[in-house]
Amino acid sequence: MDFLTLIQILDSTVRLATPLLLACLAGLYSERAGVVDIGLEGKMLVAAFLAGAVSYVTGSVWLGMLAAIAGSTALSMIHGLASITFRGDQLISGVALNFLAAGLTVVVGQAWFGLGGRTPSLSNGGRFEPITLPFADAVADVPVLGPIYEELISGHTLLVYVAFALVPLTWWVLYRTRFGLRLRAVGENPSAVDTAGISVVRLRFTALVIAGVLCGLAGAYLATLAAGFVKDMTAGRGYIALAALIFAKWRPWYALSATLLFGLLEAIGNRYQSIEIGAFEIPVQFMQALPYILTVVILAGFVGKAIPPRAGGSPYVKER
Repeated sequence: MDFLTLIQILDSTVRLATPLLLACLAGLYSERAGVVDIGLEGKMLVAAFLAGAVSYVTGSVWLGMLAAIAGSTALSMIHGLASITFRGDQLISGVALNFLAAGLTVVVGQAWFGLGGRTPSLSNGGRFEPITLPFADAVADVPVLGPIYEELISGHTLLVYVAFALVPLTWWVLYRTRFGLRLRAVGENPSAVDTAGISVVRLRFTALVIAGVLCGLAGAYLATLAAGFVKDMTAGRGYIALAALIFAKWRPWYALSATLLFGLLEAIGNRYQSIEIGAFEIPVQFMQALPYILTVVILAGFVGKAIPPRAGGSPYVKER
């Protein structure tokens, strides 16, 4: 493998890891507040559909992104209503949202555009354009550093830079602010937070709103990257993001590493459709299944070792 090929694989890794990172951070906020969010997949799917549909109709990628955030946040509020207000099972609520999103996007898409559930292709105005960072062209011919800066760091869309900037911001919010301290406390001991006069319900709904916004950005990124919406385009990324969250032990910087690992495996699988090892050839299906195989391995090997927030998945009943 030459250096340029390595840079191209890493560039694909960054692009493929971006929606996973946004969804993983969404789950991080939600689960740190004690709300298990299996519905990440459904929220991303609805957001991707709304981003593709609204961007096509209006010709504005910004309106598409706002619609994606609104749709994803609405699903988050439904999840909150079921699991926080009515104290329903959080896992069942999240799975129900995934089924709802999978069916609703196809039905509405077919009724709206008549294209079998997908949206028409987006034009330039309906997509985010790559951003060329300063001096990228000037240093392009510099050995080693030039390709790294021009190919790997520069040339991504806005949401890629936003996703990576959210990692240190999330760390700062969770570990250096009063809001973050309270949010983490709600996920560990909600009764103590309630005793201090802080609303557990309000904090958990706030976390779900943040999760909805981040899933909206993830869905908008998928739709604009693919120039439109297609049926089930999230392809299990919400579940992979949950696996990455467990692997990351609910910490922002680890979440970045975990999602980059998943992105790298997908990039390798996309680039190398088949690999020959001696007389044995690894089939293309195995390469494409690498991220999902890793998901199963992580869930099987790390669920017992990674310690989630103690109050996660449990509805809070206020003591009288």
